[in-house]
Amino acid sequence: MPLYEYRCRECDHHFELLVRESTRYECPQCTSDELDKQLSVFAVSAPSSGDMTMNAGPSPCGACGDPRGAGSCRTN
Repeated sequence: MPLYEYRCRECDHHFELLVRESTRYECPQCTSDELDKQLSVFAVSAPSSGDMTMNAGPSPCGACGDPRGAGSCRTN
């Protein structure tokens, strides 16, 4: 069951709606059905280890796979 965000055009109330087959699309504040679906973003949580440094090296070259990174093989 997807969760969508809406904004009511009548009272400007922003709310989330868990959509099911029997869902009534109306504002919980004023009961208007004049709704605009909003773009939603999702949250991503990271481990709370305290050390957030990334020690990743360069990505392999896309042309030849050289592990030193893009452009290091000088094929381009």
